[in-house]
Amino acid sequence: MKTDITLEYGGKTLIIDTKYYSRAVQTNPLYNSQTIHSGNLYQIYAYVKNKDTLRSGEVSGLLLYAKTNEDALLDNNYRMDGNSIGVRSLDLDKDFSNIRRQLDRIVDEWMNEKSAKIADVSV
Repeated sequence: MKTDITLEYGGKTLIIDTKYYSRAVQTNPLYNSQTIHSGNLYQIYAYVKNKDTLRSGEVSGLLLYAKTNEDALLDNNYRMDGNSIGVRSLDLDKDFSNIRRQLDRIVDEWMNEKSAKIADVSV
């Protein structure tokens, strides 16, 4: 397994795995709910846990989905077994300077621990 992007700064590591699907989320018709593809969450979790060999919690992971025409805007943070895992949308239907601002904001948020809402998830 090889990560798409690994950023390291000030003792912290952010692993980013990029994804594109025509539908970024799965819909469960039984419960009328939308969820992230579980295989993608498992993949980023595996990347993070394999990198964080000291179990310091200083390694984070981010699933970065290309924004699609669907209504779901991904902006979720989770704490999984001591590490932060996030899911974001990136709107590629913008000029490059706007895309760069989106990416800069994401990296700044993660590397400076400005993540607002984090839900604990049992693994």
